Amino acid sequence: MNQYLSFTEEVKHAIENDLPIVALETTIISHGMPYPDNIQMAQKVEQIIRDQGAVPATIGIMDGKIKIGLNEEELEIFATRDDVQKVSRRDFPYVLSTGQIGATTVAATMIAAELAGIKVFATGGIGGVHREGEMTWDVSADLQELAQTSVAVVCAGAKSILDIGRTLEYLETHGVPVVGYQTETFPSFYSRESEFNVDFGLNKPEDVASLMDKKWALGLNGGLVVANPVPKESAIDYDQIENVIQQALKEAKENGIRGKEVTPFILDKVKTLTEGKSLETNLALVYHNAEVAGKIAKSYQVL
Repeated sequence: MNQYLSFTEEVKHAIENDLPIVALETTIISHGMPYPDNIQMAQKVEQIIRDQGAVPATIGIMDGKIKIGLNEEELEIFATRDDVQKVSRRDFPYVLSTGQIGATTVAATMIAAELAGIKVFATGGIGGVHREGEMTWDVSADLQELAQTSVAVVCAGAKSILDIGRTLEYLETHGVPVVGYQTETFPSFYSRESEFNVDFGLNKPEDVASLMDKKWALGLNGGLVVANPVPKESAIDYDQIENVIQQALKEAKENGIRGKEVTPFILDKVKTLTEGKSLETNLALVYHNAEVAGKIAKSYQVL
């Protein structure tokens, strides 16, 4: 498998010396934020993880290799090139075989992290079952990956443009624990709350690390969701953002937006309708997730 993996010296040193590592995705850089917000975010997230005593491993595909860790020049490429492919599980063989540049989604980053032996991954929010998913069958590959790939995903819940109830039902069916970090309520990305509860509330990184250890020691393969609410000062009121999302969904339907184009359309519309507040919230929650993931990775590594 190592013929497909390429490591930075920093990550290679961490693996060889059994140091805590946190995986990071590249889709949020290439497709989630505008330049230069995306490169500044990527650099700051890596520094936050280092500040917790862990090593960041931003993952992407370049030159027929899965890069476990990116240098400054490579990060800049992901932040600025407009030909970067969005990669999920199905896309790995195509992008690798054609030598294209691929930004990894939550699902793809989980796969790469497991191949590299990394157990903790920090992201913004997971994908899920889309609204009206019972008719469209539009379900993110992130959920199936959580069911089968043994990586803990620290996130601010599921993106609030999704059907959160059905997303949680899917995770329950597949035996994926949904852990609330210092919360009993499942956060909805921009907001700290939703109409739904988490499975288990844990308050310390050591407790989350212990749950991870017990799960996998029992042979219960698959990931877990660590739902970490956005900090209070950066959160958007739940009802306010729900009204904005409903308007964005209506416009998407009126414009015939379908499939993988729905999410970027709605997120851009939400940014416009909130006058940029949603981007500020997005940045805040990503930084908070990186901090918590670094602490969990450090706690897990000493078990």
